[in-house]
Formats: sequence, structure tokens, C-alpha cells
Amino acid sequence: MSKRVAILQSNYIPWKGYFDIINSVDEFIIYDNVQYTKNDWRNRNRIKTSSGLQWLTIPVRQKGRLSLSLKINEIKTVDDTWRKKHWKSIAINYAKAKYFKNYSGIFENLYLNSGYTRLSDINFAFIKAINKILGINTKLSWSTDYDMREEIRTMRLVELCTLSEATDYLSGPSAKGYIDESAFQEANIAITWMDYSNYPEYCQLFPPFEHSVSVIDLILNEGPNGTKYMKSF
Repeated sequence: MSKRVAILQSNYIPWKGYFDIINSVDEFIIYDNVQYTKNDWRNRNRIKTSSGLQWLTIPVRQKGRLSLSLKINEIKTVDDTWRKKHWKSIAINYAKAKYFKNYSGIFENLYLNSGYTRLSDINFAFIKAINKILGINTKLSWSTDYDMREEIRTMRLVELCTLSEATDYLSGPSAKGYIDESAFQEANIAITWMDYSNYPEYCQLFPPFEHSVSVIDLILNEGPNGTKYMKSF
């Protein structure tokens, strides 16, 4: 039997393309036992506001050079003050979104009633909740669920695919710069690439239109119609 797998690091309230990848595979492996990178999508994302794009960033502990060697699943937040700030920014800027009232309770609960301090757990909680909203039933797992031994980047991905019994690996297009496709071929694993081009525009507040924002923007503006503006549905 064929099995399609995707392997990505966890992101904070990711954009719609991230969820298109999840919905396109049988198993989505969260690749969090790799080095944490500063100023990346792990702990921040963007929303639309009347004054332009706004970053929402989760403050995490940075202990000088030590943080450069920490893995994503070892990163923790500084405190919980960001939760109220982020929710307030979303509530203010999306109050007039058509479906804000439909989903505000879900997101408010995620922000204000969660005690997670580990970044990976925070991201997972949002990803899981958003999957439910979008109707995505893909199996979610962690790279740490598998006994990995490889050290080379491409071979670690091949090993994860092998351990998860994948026959097909779906990757984001940015990985073309470092992935050795021949390694997948030798392991009899087909590799395909996600295409993020030509997404249709939806009814978004505060023009001009911007695709590269959190999927929360799509959900609050289009509600149950949101999947019509994604590719995997």
C-alpha cells in the first residue's frame, strides 16, 4: 500500500500552505528535534491590520550562545504575557471579520486558558485545533516517536520516511536547495514538491491582499468556505 508523508518543523499559527501540506498526506511528522533558528516561523507569524502587516512573536528564552545549540523541542517561553497581547491584537483587528464570532471562542481559549511553556507544545495545540476547524484528519506524529540514528540532513528525512513506512515524501519547495533526491530514489521513496503558486484571493480585510499571513486570517474571514481557497481540498 502507498503512504504519503510530510516532515516539517512546527510553526506558530502557520499560513494556509502549511495546512495544505498536512491535508495532502497520510502522516504529518513534526520535525522538532533539530536546531532552533532565531527570527523564524517557529515562534512568530503575521496578521493583517488597518496599518499593514503585524508580527505576532512568542518571546522565548535566549541564553546567549547556548540558545544556538538548543533544539526546537527544548525552547521555552519567557512568560505568559504574550498570550493576552496576541489575543488582543487578533480580537481588535478581526472584530469585523465575517466569521470572527464563530471561532473567537476557540482561539481565545487557546490563548488564555493554556499552561504550555514549551514552544513545540504551544504550536502543536494551535495546529491540532486549526486542523479540526478545517476538517483535516491527517495523523500527526513527532520525529521523536521514531528511533532516528542518521546525522546528515537528507538522510535523516529518508530515515524518517523509512521508519514511518512512507512510499512518497511531500516536501515544501524551499527544500529543493538542499535535498539530495537520489537518496530518496535509492530508498525507493518517491519525492514530490508542494506548489504554492496561484492561490485564489478571498475576502480579506484591509487591502491590498496578502497571502503570506496566518491561516487564522482565512478562517475568520471565510469560515467554513475557507477550504475553497486552499489547494488540497
